[in-house]
Amino acid sequence: MNRLLPTLAITVLTGGLLLSNPISAQFVPSAKKAAHVRILKGPELESATENLTIIRWTSDNPGGSPEHFGVVHYGTDPKNLSQTAKSHIRLNPTHSYTVFRVRMDNLKPRTRYYYTVDSMEPNGRSDGVTSPIKTFTTP
Repeated sequence: MNRLLPTLAITVLTGGLLLSNPISAQFVPSAKKAAHVRILKGPELESATENLTIIRWTSDNPGGSPEHFGVVHYGTDPKNLSQTAKSHIRLNPTHSYTVFRVRMDNLKPRTRYYYTVDSMEPNGRSDGVTSPIKTFTTP
């Protein structure tokens, strides 16, 4: 009796480890691509220091690939947003919206920046939503 319980516990644990498939537990299938994606909130400044800023916005869930990127195009001239920052995100297909956060590094202190936001799939295909040009100034 004293050996039966530990033997049973080891058998159950070993079976659970051998029969589980961690890859399938992490797989998220692609969701149907949204016909039209719109920004619901933002974009707005979430955080700012002299050298970095985080921009946040919420949009409809774009669907498609669960792997996505939030993208910020920015620069010091509103007619030349030549710099780009991207942040990876995994979409939750059960949510109707997605919150994007993009960190922009190596900024200059006390500088006015202009930016627009977008989102895209890993293949570079845009979700078709771009914000109007916004602005912020680093401290």
